[in-house]
Amino acid sequence: MSTFYILYSKTADKYYVGATAGAIEERLHRHNTYHKKGFTHQATDWMVVYSQEFPEKVQAFAREREVKAWKSRKAIEKLISQST
Repeated sequence: MSTFYILYSKTADKYYVGATAGAIEERLHRHNTYHKKGFTHQATDWMVVYSQEFPEKVQAFAREREVKAWKSRKAIEKLISQST
């Protein structure tokens, strides 16, 4: 299983869109711990606000590219709100 996910940081008031072929818990830990560079280095309070599992890695990463292409906070927030 692979996972497409959206993280939110209250400190940064930003969303992060990603995908992982591994465990989402481990990936979240890395986002909150290893801060040498990259988008998520600006905060340590990232939390998963949306996730979607796929049987194949290629599908999860395709979904990541699709959502990143939206370039719209409103569209991301709509996706999150529709999942609850």
